[in-house]
Amino acid sequence: MILVIALIALAAWATVATVIELRRDGYRSTPTDWNRIAGRDLSQQAESGHGYR
Repeated sequence: MILVIALIALAAWATVATVIELRRDGYRSTPTDWNRIAGRDLSQQAESGHGYR
């Protein structure tokens, strides 16, 4: 019974932590900037939105 209560508590904590992190992360739809897309050719490469090293 103690393990069941611990599992429920862990699941509740994980759910709350996920919601908080999604709100903090900026998980929202962003509008498309059609000015950047309209003039692109198929031969051009896509630009990366993040600068990873």
